[in-house]
Amino acid sequence: MRVAPPGTATVPADPDCVALAEIELCGDLIIAASAAADGERLSADRIDEVLRVAAERAVRDL
Repeated sequence: MRVAPPGTATVPADPDCVALAEIELCGDLIIAASAAADGERLSADRIDEVLRVAAERAVRDL
C-alpha cells in the first residue's frame, strides 16, 4: 500500500477539517470493506483507490 507523503493533502490545515477528512476516509474504507465478499480482504491497490492516493499524487505532480 502506498501512502501520500505528509503535506501533500489538499485538506486545509484547520484541525477540525483534518479530523473530518480522516473520518470520511475511514468511512470510505469501511464501506469498501463491507462491499467485499465475505472473508475477502481489500487489496493494497483497492485501498489506494478508496483513499484516492493516485489522485493526490496527480495533484502533487502538476
